[in-house]
Amino acid sequence: MKTLSNINASSISDAVAAAQQALGNGQSIAFSGGGTDLLQQIKDGTDRSDVIINLRNVTDASQITSNGSGTAIGGLITLTDLSGSDVSAVLAEAAASVGTPQIRNVATLSGNVTQRPWCWYYRNGFNCYKAGGNECFSVVGENQQHAIFGGGPSFIVHPSDVAPALVALNASFVVSGPAGERSLSAQEFFVLPSQNPQQENVLAPGELLSGVNIPSAPSNTVSTYHKIMDREAWTHAEVSVAAVLTLAGNRVEAASIVLGGVATIPWKLDAVESFLVGKELTEAVVREAGALAVADAQPLTKNGHKVPMTSAAVERTLMSLASV
Repeated sequence: MKTLSNINASSISDAVAAAQQALGNGQSIAFSGGGTDLLQQIKDGTDRSDVIINLRNVTDASQITSNGSGTAIGGLITLTDLSGSDVSAVLAEAAASVGTPQIRNVATLSGNVTQRPWCWYYRNGFNCYKAGGNECFSVVGENQQHAIFGGGPSFIVHPSDVAPALVALNASFVVSGPAGERSLSAQEFFVLPSQNPQQENVLAPGELLSGVNIPSAPSNTVSTYHKIMDREAWTHAEVSVAAVLTLAGNRVEAASIVLGGVATIPWKLDAVESFLVGKELTEAVVREAGALAVADAQPLTKNGHKVPMTSAAVERTLMSLASV
């Protein structure tokens, strides 16, 4: 493992300044909140940063504050604290589904959202798009866990559980960097491989995700996060569904449904959302919604199982909210 420099930041502005100085010196940097994935990447060589900027002492970016218009969540809140919060069921359930208790105790919201893909080609040293190359080895290789939506030229799956929940909640993301703070919608934050095959988000060098803002929801809003894994714990989603519905009785007034585990970014099901508005959540309606969810799926040679799995997951998630 290469020799690294460590800088302990005391605030977000302190971290940004340290990053700017290091970048100005020609060094590469990485921000570390919990550091669980970053440490693994440093060990296996997929992260080659010269300077690690430690954020664990930045306590003012790990709080939850609410007002009449919504809730602000610091990007350094741990997934354990997020899973125990009452901000939203879908967000708490998504955070609780990550890894193990030990991982959730140190992993942060920002770290989970901005973690790099877990594609085995990228993680094992192949010179793929994510590593700066010009090929996606999964196209003709082992692609059982890869994307059925939003792929090309890279077919990685976005690994975050928290991200689909934030997109479903219509969150806005606060990005801090040398030019100050900027705010953008959760959907704008993520980048398709067709836009930039080397990145999953819009963060520029020296920028970090410092927080999120979630708008207040009507009192008749219900939500949930449903995750299917290939084993009980410590793994990413084969398929996940983040659903936020505003209901009048059993009739849908508004819907926001986002998939995880099946796309290169959190995958919003606009057609399903439009279809549901004005309808009651009967078995026939949710069955049709499940079919509509996969109408545009483009499976690779070995991940076709994700298509019926996704359809069934959408059905099950919607039915669970019908009985709330």
